[in-house]
Amino acid sequence: MGIFDRLSSLLRSNINDLISRAEDPEKMLTQILVDMRSQLVKAKQQVASAIADEKRLRDQADGEYRQAQDWEQKAILAVREGRDDMAKQALMRQGEHMSHAQQLEQTWEQHRLETEKLKNSLRDLNDKIEEAKRKKNLLVARQRRAQAQKRIAETMSSMSEKSAFDAFARMEERIEQNERQLKASIEIDEEFSGDTLANQFKQLERGAAAGTVDVQLLALKQKMGMLPAGSAAEKKQLGAGRSDEETVPAEIEHDADEKKNP
Repeated sequence: MGIFDRLSSLLRSNINDLISRAEDPEKMLTQILVDMRSQLVKAKQQVASAIADEKRLRDQADGEYRQAQDWEQKAILAVREGRDDMAKQALMRQGEHMSHAQQLEQTWEQHRLETEKLKNSLRDLNDKIEEAKRKKNLLVARQRRAQAQKRIAETMSSMSEKSAFDAFARMEERIEQNERQLKASIEIDEEFSGDTLANQFKQLERGAAAGTVDVQLLALKQKMGMLPAGSAAEKKQLGAGRSDEETVPAEIEHDADEKKNP
């Protein structure tokens, strides 16, 4: 497992260095993935070497077993030929090869277990790299959104009360003041310019025109059935349309009183 311990330490040191210099998070994430893929390639090479060593040990153990079987067959042949001395020597060689085969078998088993662990770690590392690739785009999008929000916040905070918004407010107030002054000048011109008496008659005419509109409105409401015929409201409006000068002569009033009281 020393391979992946060194790999993890190297990755952590590279990532910490990139984070401390993270001027561009997108470039940082891309560089992290590049480093992870590079280390993954090296890890694959190491695991491949471990697998090759495992296969070599297996082949050596199998070879020793075959040698032991061969010497056992030779011992059998020597016994058949009556050569017990050669049979003993063959059995000794058969025992040596069997002992070597058993030792290689144990070594191979231990190495096989370690190789399986390395292969599982390599799978985990590959899965993490694939997950990092999938997360990269999401992290980059979040970083860009954060940068946009930061720029907006900086822009808004840089705008003081004497900024462009304040200038618009002052300009609006100036325009409104100019409009008020213009209206005042027109009123002064109309009131104090030209024939004063003629201006007064114009005002009276405007008032009379307004009264005519009121009478027309009452007539329309009566026509629509909204007011009864000869209603008090209509009489009041019609009476209000008279001027103070339209009074009944005193002689007519006196004759009417004498008729009522003979």
